[in-house]
Amino acid sequence: MSTTPARSRTRKAPAERAAEIVAAATAIAREGGLSALTLRAVAERVGVASGLVAHYQPSMDDLVARVYADLVEEEVRDVEAVLADVADPAARLGALIDTLMDGEREELTVVWVEGWAMARRSEPLAGAVRAQMERWQTLVERIVADGCRSGAFATTEPGEVAWELIGMIDGLNAQSLALGTDTSRFALRTARAAEALVGARPGSIPVRS
Repeated sequence: MSTTPARSRTRKAPAERAAEIVAAATAIAREGGLSALTLRAVAERVGVASGLVAHYQPSMDDLVARVYADLVEEEVRDVEAVLADVADPAARLGALIDTLMDGEREELTVVWVEGWAMARRSEPLAGAVRAQMERWQTLVERIVADGCRSGAFATTEPGEVAWELIGMIDGLNAQSLALGTDTSRFALRTARAAEALVGARPGSIPVRS
């Protein structure tokens, strides 16, 4: 009588399994947004029972917050790398606008929009959202402050201006996502508006579009 050999299972070290679960959750969120991140979806992606995922991640709120923070932090580092070699503050601000409005970060726009909405019901996510918003504000404020020191910009409120710029770019990206339009076509208008906000000479912030 023939028998089917049982499938062998490899027991993974706790740290390895925990990292695998976070990686699977991150992939799901990148593909479908934070709302797609459920215990069942993570378990199916890893190929384990839901109970095992719950053992390593007893709080889905904490897991969603961790994934959100990791994805946004990765985005910030990518943008910082793009801006690292741009010395002139006006050109750096133009490069920031181009990078954030080129239509290549749509999956992260979904993560941002859902993060804002879902944070109302999750304190861990709310904390992560606030921390990453402050991270972005610091990045943009630094550019504006550099421009003020060099004489390229003339605002006396670089922090407030940074928030306005972020809000303008985020709003256009979110609306373009909802309408299915190309955000890059607004890059030049955004640059001209940014010049007024930072007190720069008209036409001094270069963008590709």
